[in-house]
Amino acid sequence: MANFKIVKPADAHVLTLEVVGSKRVSPHVVRVTLGGEGMDHFTPMGYDQWFRLFLTRPDQDALSLPTRSSGLWYVQYLATPRARRPFVRSYTVRAVRPDLREMDVDFVVHGDEGPASRFALTAEPGERVGLLDQGVGYNPRVAHDWTLVVADETGLPAVAGICESLPDDARGLAIVEVPDLADVQDFRVPAGVELRWIARADGAPTAEVLADVPSADVPAADVPGADGGHALPGRLALDAVLAAELPSAPVYAYAVGESSLVTGVRRHLVNDRGVPKTHVDFVGYWRHGHAASS
Repeated sequence: MANFKIVKPADAHVLTLEVVGSKRVSPHVVRVTLGGEGMDHFTPMGYDQWFRLFLTRPDQDALSLPTRSSGLWYVQYLATPRARRPFVRSYTVRAVRPDLREMDVDFVVHGDEGPASRFALTAEPGERVGLLDQGVGYNPRVAHDWTLVVADETGLPAVAGICESLPDDARGLAIVEVPDLADVQDFRVPAGVELRWIARADGAPTAEVLADVPSADVPAADVPGADGGHALPGRLALDAVLAAELPSAPVYAYAVGESSLVTGVRRHLVNDRGVPKTHVDFVGYWRHGHAASS
């Protein structure tokens, strides 16, 4: 996503936080709670607020963090010898409790293939991490009557944060694909927003719509494959968009998750539905078959 679309934080800092606790909230999601005095310098912005997460490598005793909070942080990062460089990944805020100095982050886990998955599965209280706030990606810049949000499991925290931040009178449709029905979770959704859950079964690529089930939250993470199912992750969500009866009124659409899902949603809306390009934003969190770079 181009930086001009992002609502940047007014005063970002490179924070040092500690693991407060962790729990598995569903078969494919581990929630890690971070906290500490560093949270005093974090400003919740709602929606799909995201950040850079800095994690120590297995052979590191200390966490070496950049000191610059602007785009120059990456220059500092590259100038750091690889042996002292932390892993860096991008994640979405799931929940913030300023009064407790706590933040929840949801991780999709399919084993321990990547550094973020390993961190989520083995995180111990007191373990230190770094965090750099990057702002909000959901940023309608056009007049619209309703909202369409589409995601796979890696974009679920974004969908949850967006739904929880929309006004009570918002209208729209949110389509979320998860690996299994057991990954469905609850979050606040405006009465005028329909939430459709689509589950990839363990075997055949079946889709199930759960219009009456509350909502959910999941994550942004190292996702290596299709979770053993026959459906390419995101394919069922894209199919649901292609088959949906959508209002003809002006829409703002936002798709996040696997690369082919989000580009497919944009291509369909623009080419087949006649939605102006300026009304569609998308963020590819990961690409099927490609591991995230360290």
